Amino acid sequence: MPEIAGQVADAFADAVREHEERWLSPLAVRSYETRGREVPEDDCRLRTPFQRDRDRIVHSKAFRRLRHKTQVFVEPEGDHFRTRLTHTLEAAGIARGVARALRLNEDLTEAIALGHDVGHPPFGHAGEEALDELLLERGGRGFQHNEHSLRVVERLERDGRGLNLSWEVRDGILKHTGPEEPETLEGRIVRLVDRFAYINHDIDDAVRAGHLAPGDLPPEPIELLGETGSRRIDTLVHDVVETSARAGDIVQSAEIRDAMLALRSFMFERVYLAQDHAPLRAAVRRIFEHLVDERGMSLEEATDYVAGMTDRFALAYPAELD
Repeated sequence: MPEIAGQVADAFADAVREHEERWLSPLAVRSYETRGREVPEDDCRLRTPFQRDRDRIVHSKAFRRLRHKTQVFVEPEGDHFRTRLTHTLEAAGIARGVARALRLNEDLTEAIALGHDVGHPPFGHAGEEALDELLLERGGRGFQHNEHSLRVVERLERDGRGLNLSWEVRDGILKHTGPEEPETLEGRIVRLVDRFAYINHDIDDAVRAGHLAPGDLPPEPIELLGETGSRRIDTLVHDVVETSARAGDIVQSAEIRDAMLALRSFMFERVYLAQDHAPLRAAVRRIFEHLVDERGMSLEEATDYVAGMTDRFALAYPAELD
């Protein structure tokens, strides 16, 4: 058996290269042409570099904590609401499907998608806004979860050694939101599909929670994209695949893009910004101020500590200080 395993391993990289040359688009990143890692290391003999990155992310502590971090609603009553983890898995599945249809690198796409939110703090948008405000008040540069996701994989995991991910995965994680576009088409897929996933799955959760009724949704985008979340995602995916294939880039048609953005604006107005986040923001502030002013942590140390908290830990922490 060891000889058989050795024969497979010896041929693995060459077989992958041959397959990718036959199958992948000329625009795709080849698995063995990565720009490399911060710390050079030998390749795994039975996984491509991007498969290895995916596994490192999935086995990280930060990834496991996502199951107890808010997507939209904090500690909802019910078993079927999304968490940051289920959002990540749903986005990764959609993104991988888009990559396959466009003959781009599925493993790279999946690794970026699985890692894109590992730096998200507790309480969703409320936690991110509270940390940003606190850091700016104290002369820091603010807080953005995409930047912190990169910090998690580069500096915080493995007791400070980081995951040593490939350049392409780190680029995609950092630029999945914010002003800069990822440099790979695979990263651009994740940037766009992240919106496909959270807009439509958050609508589902908002209806389930009673914050919205199906009839509240704006009629024009719904008529164009579809009545159900699955139909809307299907419309968005088909549109981005067909439009991107013609353009040689990851783009949407103007009509579908505008409909999606209209739904996104609706969700910000009626759900994301309509919730009472004051108690959550106050909890983050109480924790942060305790860590900095009473325990003497630096702004960076306190940010790392708070951003790594799960919702339930962050909710329980202030009670222990009183």
